[in-house]
Amino acid sequence: MELSQRGRLMPASPIRRLTPLADAAKARGTQVYHLNIGQPDIPTPPEMLDALRNFREPVLAYGPSSGLAETRAAMAGYLQDLGWPIAPSEVLVTEGGSEAILFAMNAICDTGDEILVFEPFYTNYSGFACMAGVTLKAVETRVEDGYHLPAREVIEAAIGPKTRAILYSSPGNPTGTVFTPAEVAMLVDLAVKHDLYVIGDEAYREFAYDGRTATGVLGVASEAGAMDRAILIDSISKRFSACGARIGFLVTQNAGVLDAALRFGQARLCPPTLEQYAAVAGYGLLQKYVPPMIEEYRRRRDTVMAGLRRIPGAVCAVPEGAFYVQPRLPVGDADAFAQFLLNDFSVDGRTVMVAPGNGFYATPGKGREEIRIAYVLKEADLDVAMGLLVRAVETWNARRADAT
Repeated sequence: MELSQRGRLMPASPIRRLTPLADAAKARGTQVYHLNIGQPDIPTPPEMLDALRNFREPVLAYGPSSGLAETRAAMAGYLQDLGWPIAPSEVLVTEGGSEAILFAMNAICDTGDEILVFEPFYTNYSGFACMAGVTLKAVETRVEDGYHLPAREVIEAAIGPKTRAILYSSPGNPTGTVFTPAEVAMLVDLAVKHDLYVIGDEAYREFAYDGRTATGVLGVASEAGAMDRAILIDSISKRFSACGARIGFLVTQNAGVLDAALRFGQARLCPPTLEQYAAVAGYGLLQKYVPPMIEEYRRRRDTVMAGLRRIPGAVCAVPEGAFYVQPRLPVGDADAFAQFLLNDFSVDGRTVMVAPGNGFYATPGKGREEIRIAYVLKEADLDVAMGLLVRAVETWNARRADAT
């Protein structure tokens, strides 16, 4: 029996596919510092966990396909506080931001249509596109430019007859780049000019450092009179350190997109119920919980950058937001290097796990010397992990020199 073409082509996640090697290293007694996955270690707000414990209904029943009214109102209120004219009826609760992206792709694209992305991009965009039968048309950004957007004419040249949308993340995963207001405005303007949607993945909105503020697609689209073009993707996963809750949001004033997404939601019945109550509690804690968390991640970023500066030949701009960095390392083949870290390298019984950078590109051969680092460990652990990475690059390159 054969698999479907979709089943054969579905890519493995570069974030998770080396997990068997990490498990084997742990079985050998090696301590693995996980820099591969964006799983925060900062505790989820206790008030959110209390909201779960305080559920008292006699039956855990199906909820509305669009999400609980309280959750939609909390999200709309959060967006209104940002100055964006969003009503609860324009918010759809999803099973994480992932489902929101998949719903958006399916709502606006037919099989074979294209969505413009900027590589390196969040690797699961490739998986969602495969599931939706969509082709990602990649426009490259460069580490030397801090992964900011190329010139308008470069982006416009990539737009073709099958292009249906522009999809981007800012603050960016895996790059940590925060697009400027001018960059987001350019994307919205291109969407208007070429009759496209623009999908802003803003799951890391608060994660902006050194005085920066992330520019939201809804704010720009509202000012441009283009709200029918804009689709916002959001999530509580990183903002409230609640990745396992799987609560995300699709927000749009385009009635057709919202109706199609709701019908997709009806097919899966409803998003998680208990976790929505936790989300409502979370949105009441933003000023208490989020600012100290952002400062903690800024310090972690600085620890990682100090480590990368110890690697001769490493190329990396300082991340402006999120909690990722995608450096280019002088290792030849970052995929093989990532496997070496887990199979053959340890110092005092310790090693690190990273995500190979090529999995964040659609163009074959790109990102071959890049890795993604998620700085989601405590500063002391990050300091140890970066020291191990420095040693590992030295050891790896010594072996390569011996082999040649």
